[in-house]
Amino acid sequence: MPIKIHEWMQEHHKTLALAESCTGGLMASQITALPGASTYFLGSLVTYSNHLKEVILGVSSATLQQEGSVSPKAVLEMWQGLMQKTGADYGIAVSGIAGPSGGSEQKPVGTICYALGSKNSTPEVDTFHLEGDRQAIIFLTAQRLFARLWKHLQ
Repeated sequence: MPIKIHEWMQEHHKTLALAESCTGGLMASQITALPGASTYFLGSLVTYSNHLKEVILGVSSATLQQEGSVSPKAVLEMWQGLMQKTGADYGIAVSGIAGPSGGSEQKPVGTICYALGSKNSTPEVDTFHLEGDRQAIIFLTAQRLFARLWKHLQ
């Protein structure tokens, strides 16, 4: 999927930026593995800690305390901060619980929240659940989000 996005971004002269938490830079790594990614890929802000979500992306401490970093509101604020800081045409923000610990009854391991969209528009914000070990959840999250972006670009 990254190759289709890569070709589309180059053909349409658009830019892409990411705010990654649970994927820890995997999405950026998959994009930068493709030659010529520098023509459209602005970069990824790996804001793994709540502190960096606040300081770099502007996520409010109230959101983090009341909703948690794995919540639709938190990823929306991550996305808004990403788009403001980078000026990208398209952006994805993701936060989740990859496990094996950290889950709860309300947010079990495999809970992933994301915001995805283009500048000057309302982003798609959603939650999905994945099963598997930590590496599978991280990998599948990246693949699912690339597929969502590809659908958005169509």
